[in-house]
Amino acid sequence: MNKKAAQRIRYVRAPDGVQLAWAEAGTGPLLIKATNWLSHLEYEWESPVWRHWIRFFSNHFRFVRYDQRGCGMTDWNVGDLSFERWIGDLEAVVAAAADPQEPFVLLGMSQGAATCVAYAAAHPERVSRLVLYGGFARGTLHLGDSEKDRVYRAVIEFARFGWGKDNPAFRQVFTSLFIPEATDEQAASFRDLCRKTTSPANAARLIDSIGTIDVTALLGKIRTPTLVLHSRKDAVIPISQGRALAAGIPGAQFVELDSKNHVLLETESAWERFCEEVLEFVGLKGSTRGEDAAFASLSPREREVLALLSEGLGNAQIADHLSISEKTVRNHVSNLFDKLGVWTRAQAIVFARDRGFES
Repeated sequence: MNKKAAQRIRYVRAPDGVQLAWAEAGTGPLLIKATNWLSHLEYEWESPVWRHWIRFFSNHFRFVRYDQRGCGMTDWNVGDLSFERWIGDLEAVVAAAADPQEPFVLLGMSQGAATCVAYAAAHPERVSRLVLYGGFARGTLHLGDSEKDRVYRAVIEFARFGWGKDNPAFRQVFTSLFIPEATDEQAASFRDLCRKTTSPANAARLIDSIGTIDVTALLGKIRTPTLVLHSRKDAVIPISQGRALAAGIPGAQFVELDSKNHVLLETESAWERFCEEVLEFVGLKGSTRGEDAAFASLSPREREVLALLSEGLGNAQIADHLSISEKTVRNHVSNLFDKLGVWTRAQAIVFARDRGFES
């Protein structure tokens, strides 16, 4: 993460008394992310799997997220891990973080998409835009497929008895499904996040609850402008689920991303497109509000490179900071020069400063 960035972690009580940890970072229009499997506010901050998500959203929004009950910095010893409680948890975080007079952008990933659908259906006046990625309306245990049911219930039992073991074999199964194109570092980080984020008992209960979700009856009630994005070869949530989600919401836009990953990784082109589609959908179009229009053509990655270049970092330092190759940095710098109409790093820095570029 950019060392200048910071997140502020606070607590709020859910209606049943569970203490929920929530965090905010960045400034700008409010975007609240419904929690999803699995979460830890601190570990995600530096995770090579999640930090680019946090950086992107906090660069453009006041970005609010929270740990799921039973996970991360939220209470682990909870009696109820049902979907209905997840909706109440989102409502509690919204009450703590949002101005009741100001609608906000709501983001749902994976099972968080269903939570967002339920919230937007119940509180249409609160949500200005709805962004759903890798989501579904109906869990596996509601699909009416007996073979998938058996496999899913076997996974629940496997989690109950194998999640916390020192042998990472079970967690590697999840990692291979969620991020099949991960580097060794990213895969190890994701396995470690799984182990540290929740207990074996909670992991099993959460998987069970996810499988029982069904918000199909609510889709037609959504009146909020909605963007649905889904990876083409997602092995966790098939793209057919994403298409069904978009088809059920009146007027929803659907974007198919060229990726195998359920969690998009920073180096893939699908991540660049995700960022561009989201910014266009919410009306920012790649530029922070108040900036010169000259920066509107920059991709999210080019914005990051320009920000680090403006801090005086060289190509090697930028490459290390963003976990990309130095050659890739040189290509981004060259593209920046072309788009901004400058020829040197010094000119780019002055151009950015004089025209109000916000990193």
